[in-house]
Amino acid sequence: MPAKHHLSSPPTPAPRASGSPPASVGRIPVLDVRPMVRQGRRPAKAVTGETFEISATVFREGHDAVAANVVLTDPGGRPGPFTPMRELAPGTDRWGATVTAGEPGSYTYTVEAWGDPVTTWRHHARIKIPAGLDTELVLEEGARLYERAAAGVPDSDSRGVLLAAVDALRDESRPAASRLAAALTPPVDAVLARHPLRELVTSSDPLPLLVERERALYGSWYEFFPRS
Repeated sequence: MPAKHHLSSPPTPAPRASGSPPASVGRIPVLDVRPMVRQGRRPAKAVTGETFEISATVFREGHDAVAANVVLTDPGGRPGPFTPMRELAPGTDRWGATVTAGEPGSYTYTVEAWGDPVTTWRHHARIKIPAGLDTELVLEEGARLYERAAAGVPDSDSRGVLLAAVDALRDESRPAASRLAAALTPPVDAVLARHPLRELVTSSDPLPLLVERERALYGSWYEFFPRS
C-alpha cells in the first residue's frame, strides 16, 4: 500500500502565481499537481486509450504515514476507480500514478492525500512487539483500526479477511508475534490496498482534461500540406 513516514521538516510552499488555482494546503497539503496547462485555465489533453502520469507533491508534519490517490471523473460526472499513487523518488515528497483516458469528452482529475493510520500502526508494531513494549495495547490498537477499515469494505469476503485478522490480534492464547503476523498477511494487504482506511483527506482542486479521438494525434498534419 503506498505510504511513507515523513522524517524531515516539510518544505515551505512557493508563493502562488497570480491567476493560478489555489493549492490545497491543509493538514496534508497537495501542491504542484501535474499535468497543468496555464494554471488550470486550459485542459490537459490525451487521446482515447492513452496512459499518462498524474503527479503531485504531498507531505505532512510528523512521523505518521501519508498516502495519496488520483480520482479521474468522466464527462458524466462519474468518478473512476480508486487509483493509488506511489512515491516517485524517496525523500522527494513527489507522488505519481498512471491513468488511462477513456472515451472522448471533457474529464477532470483530482489528487487526494490522506493519513494512513494502518501503515503508521504497522511501523510501530513491528518495533514494539518484538521488543515486548506495550504488547497488549499495541495489538488492541491494531484490532480497532482493522475494525474501522472493515466497516468500509463493501463485499463480505474481503471484510471477513480483515475481521479474521481482528480476531487473531485479540487472541490472547497465541504468542504476540503470531497475532501480529496474522494481521500482516498478503490477503490482508490486498484488501487494504483496495480499501484503505483514510484520515484527514485533502483534495486538490479539480483540473480539466480533454480526451480526444486517436486521430487527433496525426490529423493536424493536414495543416502542413494544404491542397494546391
